[in-house]
Amino acid sequence: MSIPDIIIAVDGYSSTGKSTFAKMVAAEFGFLYLDSGAMYRGVALCALEAGLAHEDATFDEQGLQALLPSLELHFRREEGATKLFLGDRCIEGEIRTLGVSKFASPVSALPFVRHFVDDKLHGFSAGGRVIMDGRDIGTTVFPNAEVKIFMTAEPAERARRRYEEHLAKGENVTLEEVRANLEERDYRDSHRETSPLRQAADAYVLDNTHMTLHEELVWMLGLLQGKFGLLESPGLSW
Repeated sequence: MSIPDIIIAVDGYSSTGKSTFAKMVAAEFGFLYLDSGAMYRGVALCALEAGLAHEDATFDEQGLQALLPSLELHFRREEGATKLFLGDRCIEGEIRTLGVSKFASPVSALPFVRHFVDDKLHGFSAGGRVIMDGRDIGTTVFPNAEVKIFMTAEPAERARRRYEEHLAKGENVTLEEVRANLEERDYRDSHRETSPLRQAADAYVLDNTHMTLHEELVWMLGLLQGKFGLLESPGLSW
């Protein structure tokens, strides 16, 4: 099946599986995957390591603004996956901890940080054939994306998924802590002044509360076939 060179924007709430979905679609249909949330987490990690993040999730904004131009954040394909690097250092694991998650939404609300990340993402996606997930990809970063998807799932299910992710990493957290973190991030992301989380008017809604990954992939295949008039169906890889 020949899919044109397009940009696919995937937005939605925390722990709806946006990254998993986007990576799966990228692998299945030959797209470059970019994780905008990883970029914000990377900035948050750098702010923490530079002593520019405070316990109340605020920042030394002047110091952070001065730090940004020196941050060599970029994606690299490694071991079959797209991972975030800071220079030659892979920080993919470090940015997924609950400690960094606490600062991800607050740092993403800073306009100068969003400008920094948006510039990086536009550079990475030059030429199209990219799938990118985040919270404002279809509304702000790529408002003209050919395909926009908004992912959602029931709050209890999202908390369960994230809790199990932390347990798998050996992190000592409670389900209540994880759910509180998700609720706080949802509120911050939806109410920030700069590029708030919201569903684009032309986005296709994917509620995956009760869906398997294979069902999500079949859903995506149907969307692409219908939108671009593609009749032939490829053999899915799994």
